[in-house]
Amino acid sequence: MSVRHSGIGMTSQRTRMRMVERLREQGIMDERVLAVMNTVPRHLFIEEALASRAYDDVALPINFGQTISSPWTVARMTELLRANLSLGKVLEIGTGCGYQTAVLAQLAQEIYSIERIGPLLTRTRIRLRELRISNAYLKHADGLLGLPEAGPFDGIIMTAVTTQVPESLLEQLMIRGRIVYPKGSRRQNLCVIEHTPQGFIETILDEVKFVPILSGVISK
Repeated sequence: MSVRHSGIGMTSQRTRMRMVERLREQGIMDERVLAVMNTVPRHLFIEEALASRAYDDVALPINFGQTISSPWTVARMTELLRANLSLGKVLEIGTGCGYQTAVLAQLAQEIYSIERIGPLLTRTRIRLRELRISNAYLKHADGLLGLPEAGPFDGIIMTAVTTQVPESLLEQLMIRGRIVYPKGSRRQNLCVIEHTPQGFIETILDEVKFVPILSGVISK
């Protein structure tokens, strides 16, 4: 691993380990998730000017009006998605800078990720290629439509807030599969939707803050 990938100073492996210890103190209990958070170099997914804050527990801007979620948020959503579930195929709505994608790629057999902002997706493709992540399949499209040609999915994760999960995404979820997403408008909470043989069951959990989900695509 190069110095750039492993990090130095405020982006070093030691700093990453401190982040993981903090996540553990904040209640993240899935040791596999914590191990992955310890290996994925978050500093490579943000602007160089903000690299010194890469392992702080804060969301940071990544241009195009988007943000990279805080380490706790990424770990918590991943933990919720994984709980008692074997992750074969996962769909991510909102690739963003690719940090959540990179984490999921270590825990699922295949990760399909949709991003509506073309220039942002171009950057992310390069970044994931540099990290030699080969089981993440990215698409420039409207995430609200999902990716029916690749489904059904064991898990779906949405990285932007909505008041309701579109029917199109519910239809792409396997029986006993799970959706993790932020729900609300001013007040937002992480929610989990379980697809049971009897129907869908929603559980409302932690308070969070996300940018709103938008339809359509941006090419330039």
